Amino acid sequence: MLHWEKLVDSRERLFWTLQTAGWCGFAIVYYIGSFLADMRSIWIFVIILNAYAGWLVTIPLRYVYRYAMTLSPLKMLSIVVVSMYIVAVAWAVIKNVNNWEIYKKGYRPDEWYMYFYNTVDALIVMGCWTGAYFGIKNYQMLLKEKQNVLRASSMAHQAQIKMLRYQLNPHFLFNTLNAISTLILMKENKTADAMVSRLSDFLRYSLDKDPIKRVPLFQEIKVLELYLDIEKVRFEDRLQVDWDIQDKAKMALVPSLILQPIIENSIKYAIAKLQQGGQIKISARTYGKDLVLEVGDNGPLVDLVEEQLFRTNGVGLSNIKERLQSLYGDDYAFVISQNQPSGMKVTIRLPHELSEN
Repeated sequence: MLHWEKLVDSRERLFWTLQTAGWCGFAIVYYIGSFLADMRSIWIFVIILNAYAGWLVTIPLRYVYRYAMTLSPLKMLSIVVVSMYIVAVAWAVIKNVNNWEIYKKGYRPDEWYMYFYNTVDALIVMGCWTGAYFGIKNYQMLLKEKQNVLRASSMAHQAQIKMLRYQLNPHFLFNTLNAISTLILMKENKTADAMVSRLSDFLRYSLDKDPIKRVPLFQEIKVLELYLDIEKVRFEDRLQVDWDIQDKAKMALVPSLILQPIIENSIKYAIAKLQQGGQIKISARTYGKDLVLEVGDNGPLVDLVEEQLFRTNGVGLSNIKERLQSLYGDDYAFVISQNQPSGMKVTIRLPHELSEN
């Protein structure tokens, strides 16, 4: 099917291929039909000449029809009918001349109009040629339109995913820069330098990774550790992180930075609001053909309405859900629930796809 679509898409190659194959097929059918009349062997040569003549006289029709397709329907129909009739008559005359001059050795018809004998048969063949031409032409147009729609859909799909992935909360960057500025003012240059280095690595990762592609979970863990190291400078001992990553899950493919907004959400609404700080637990496990990722915190109790969390100006969680929808269709789950004894937990189920690296 793919080879046929490539051939159809190449208009020049398709036309000459079908033009030649079609008239060769006509010659074969014509030859088989001659068995009923017990024709002499010279008839093969006449058949070849007639097929070649048909091949030649229909070539101009291609360019006439191409021009006619740019006109109004009525004008197009008129040009198609007239040109088809003219070519059919010309081909009928050529066939008769070949028949009388070669096969009947110089036979002359009694009346001049006999040269137009079998014009109706020639018109039927030209009608078939015309129908095939417009049928294939319309198929090409439909195929091109389909390709344009798919291309536009793919571009919009990729643009949407990139927009969602790059829509990182600017508060993180502002808070980090403020923390670095504070460290510099406090003369803690070594800590500030380490924080700048981690921020640089994190931002480089977020920009270098293609949002369309998926990365192994262990890579995501490394960049999340960078992110959390930055946040730990801000919160110090108030931020505790508990990792529970199954070895089998480390090679699973996940969308890049899919967990970062969830962790940022927990820091903003849980850790930052607790005077004594809090804990974030990040886990990843495989269950059959599924990969399950969980991020939970022990922050304040949250109010959920049908597993939906509503917050003013909050885009992180809805952003993640839209990305998952774009990447996996309906083959995913995204659940927000209350954590025990307090806080919030986000659970993501994805197809378990292994990285080749």
